[in-house]
Amino acid sequence: MAKITSPLLLYERNCYTMNINSLKRGFKDGIPIGLGYFAVAFSLGIVAVSAGISPFQGFITSLLVNASAGENAAFIAIRESVPYLQMAMIMIVSNMRYILMSFALSQKINPKENFIHRLILGFFLTDEYFALAISQDGYLDPYYSYGAFLFAVPCWATGTALGIMMGNILPSRITSALSVALYAMFMAIFIPPAKKDRNIAILIVICFISSYLVYKFTSISSSLSVIILTILISCLAALLMPRKEEKHE
Repeated sequence: MAKITSPLLLYERNCYTMNINSLKRGFKDGIPIGLGYFAVAFSLGIVAVSAGISPFQGFITSLLVNASAGENAAFIAIRESVPYLQMAMIMIVSNMRYILMSFALSQKINPKENFIHRLILGFFLTDEYFALAISQDGYLDPYYSYGAFLFAVPCWATGTALGIMMGNILPSRITSALSVALYAMFMAIFIPPAKKDRNIAILIVICFISSYLVYKFTSISSSLSVIILTILISCLAALLMPRKEEKHE
């Protein structure tokens, strides 16, 4: 006698299969991000040594703070015994760009998605993950994101802890060379879309030139310059290079 399966059970099985497949795909795409994180976090751990941070403290900090510039600023502030209010202001300024990224990423999330998924995506949002997320077609699958986080976040935390353990044993040239890996990985994320869309390629060149000019001829902090340039260039792109509204399935 044939076994009867209810439509609801079939639907749940299909959803489970789709979620697992998305998780695996995100995990695979998160590997280069995690490797880049590990290299940079290793050098970040050496900075933490000067602030008196233990390996366990560094691991927990990186597990909860997914921001290289913000975490580096926090370690320096701790080392310099900066007052709490000033430290809070430093963290707000150095991480303010994530507000803009959150606004942009919210357009990639299905309006029907529940609050828990949105909260988790916002908590683990980084520059590299943002570039990876917006390159996906259609609405962003939360389970795809979880797969990427599953590999990248532990690499960031573990790299920080190992960097603290090594301390200043490694020569400074080696630690400086390790930090290049993150930038190379970031370029690998945005270059493929630039090859497909000439407007994106033009905007990337404009971003590079304007960032250099701001760095060379002004005293604006790097985080604040990112915020200002992001707003100005994105507004300019929206006016001069408008894109048609995409239909999500």
